[in-house]
Amino acid sequence: MGDDLLGTVLSAIPLPALAIDRTERIIAANTEALTLIGQQALRRNYVTMLRQPALLDAIEATLLDGRPRTTRYLGNDGAQDTTFRVSCRAAAGVGAGGAGVALLSFEDVTHVEQAGQMRRDFVANVSHELRTPLTALMGFIETLRGPARDDAVAAKRFLDIMQDEAERMNRLVGDLMSLNRVEGDERVRPTERVVLNDILDSTLRTMRNLATEAGVSLESEFGDTPVTLMGDADQLKQVFTNLIENAIKYGGAGGRITVRIMPSPHEAALRAPGVRVQIIDYGPGIDPVHLPRITERFYRADDHRSRALGGTGLGLAIVKHIINRHRGRLRVESVPGEGATFTVILPVQENP
Repeated sequence: MGDDLLGTVLSAIPLPALAIDRTERIIAANTEALTLIGQQALRRNYVTMLRQPALLDAIEATLLDGRPRTTRYLGNDGAQDTTFRVSCRAAAGVGAGGAGVALLSFEDVTHVEQAGQMRRDFVANVSHELRTPLTALMGFIETLRGPARDDAVAAKRFLDIMQDEAERMNRLVGDLMSLNRVEGDERVRPTERVVLNDILDSTLRTMRNLATEAGVSLESEFGDTPVTLMGDADQLKQVFTNLIENAIKYGGAGGRITVRIMPSPHEAALRAPGVRVQIIDYGPGIDPVHLPRITERFYRADDHRSRALGGTGLGLAIVKHIINRHRGRLRVESVPGEGATFTVILPVQENP
């Protein structure tokens, strides 16, 4: 098979693919491969184009003994690092003169690597979040059994702290279970027709005591027309409860919080009719550096303050997944010193 025909065959392969002959030249490559390793790769020595020791060793060994091998290649698509699983196979009698070549195909496994890293990070974060209260509990139990055994005042103080730590772990476990549920339901579109105004009214009634204790007034701007959409009432209430509670805890210094409903016959973010629910606080705001990551699991803009206020770092991750299930969007805008606005954009349509 000549090099031209080999190039034609490789061009039909949907993955990046190339061929290297025994003179160590890249004799054929499809468009995807040239995009990956460089447009000038044809007729060049593979060592100068690939440059990654594990891959070079696999190619050299396959050219020598003809045995198939699998290795990895690390690239970059201009936006992020990418990982490829490279299959290296010998093809005797292929190429000019029939001398034999090594055929390489590159399978993008970046998403698999990212999923694995997310699992590892998640386990590490959960372990860290549980270790702190568990360590505190073990220390206080040891103290109560020893030096503070007969000290009633110290025992009461330690027991109060132990209760706080136990409640913190209980909240974390509860949020983990909630996150697991909403992730499982994310691809199941809601089929219940709900009235958004009623959900928000119920949420505000629930949050009224917390706001009063914090010295914050809750203002509602819902308009006169009820907004009906397809949704899960309990999950939507969970979204708004979380966002309003966060506004009270972290933006309550402004003294008031506004909850606003804004219907739109054509919502640009959805390319369809929609409604925006804005939760606006007038407190210290959020540094813009935190906004791109604010919905990540266990990410906290103010770690110490969040822990002190009982936050688990999972609330906004749960919010994001619920909004995704409703085919909506979450927008966060903030100017330090001028408060923050969390906007939930939801589709309004007749059928699920």
